[in-house]
Amino acid sequence: MTSTTTTSNSAPVSGTDSLAAGSPSPATERAGPSRRKLLAAALGGMAVGSGLPAWAAQSGWPRHPVRVIVPYPAGGVNDVIARQFGERMAATLGQSFVVENRGGAGGTIGIAEMARSAGDGYTFAFGAISPLTLNPHIMKVGYDPLRDIAPVASVMYAPVYVLATTAFKGNDFAAVLDAAKHHPKGVSVATSGYGTLAHIMVEQLRRKSGANLVHVPYKGGSQLITDAAGAQFDLLLANPYAPINALIAEGKLRVLAVTGPRRMPALAQIPTLGELGFTAANLTSTFGFYAPASTPADIQQRFHAEVNRLLQSAEMQERLRKLDNMAYPMSQQAFAALVRQDYVANAKVISEAGIQAQ
Repeated sequence: MTSTTTTSNSAPVSGTDSLAAGSPSPATERAGPSRRKLLAAALGGMAVGSGLPAWAAQSGWPRHPVRVIVPYPAGGVNDVIARQFGERMAATLGQSFVVENRGGAGGTIGIAEMARSAGDGYTFAFGAISPLTLNPHIMKVGYDPLRDIAPVASVMYAPVYVLATTAFKGNDFAAVLDAAKHHPKGVSVATSGYGTLAHIMVEQLRRKSGANLVHVPYKGGSQLITDAAGAQFDLLLANPYAPINALIAEGKLRVLAVTGPRRMPALAQIPTLGELGFTAANLTSTFGFYAPASTPADIQQRFHAEVNRLLQSAEMQERLRKLDNMAYPMSQQAFAALVRQDYVANAKVISEAGIQAQ
């Protein structure tokens, strides 16, 4: 699972990229007209024909191209989504939104570059919230996530799949717990790395159930996918994406549970971890836009309003769904509160689990 984080109960969890108690719930997959009207009203009065708040339409920003840093390599979901938003915002705001990839260190290199940039409204970043809420607890980062960075606009969340390889013969998550409690070697659970969202989930599941879940951390995704296909471990925790979906289609992986505030429409028969009683492990990966904390409030608000306007469109919601993500709009204040609460929640889990920087 690439740089993600969150903690939750019944809503997506983001403390690793999840929601905690009291967090606003994600937008429904099929928001009807009344839902869209309510969201539009929440964004304030709109300028006629522009889709932007009336006060924002009078602002001089942006006067030249805006840089959007994606703290991951080109070609991934973060890169694709940032470019889609950039293209549409450029069409409305009249200036280019130039996406730059600055990958490395779980997203912290690109986030650090954004945080150090002049807060003039011309540098933003898009990615998972884990570089703000999780990574600072397990590695050295060049920023204070709560002081130096302004969460500007929540965009989407990605569920996490609990997947069985062909090495595990059980049919559901109850069978996982039974095997983990009674098999001498327990049940092996692979993740994309030490200190990731998936690792936090393993610790939460282990703590809640008392089952012997043996964490198998990988470094990156390619070998993880190869070994999953070869049944080198029992379970895998991962966000859905093309290689994972291909193995599911081939019958080499089976989905036993998902995370999120509700079941996935395409997997309506599969329960969430929240339904199964594991609310603290019911984590999702949350993604959004960020800016240097010194960025003027009116520019942050205009950027936020434009992102939420786009998230109301059926086209953008469908594009997100095709990439296995769900639109997740909320107020700027709620997004900042989510980052703070996940930061605190992750610190607690990491301390209790004895997870240390590597």
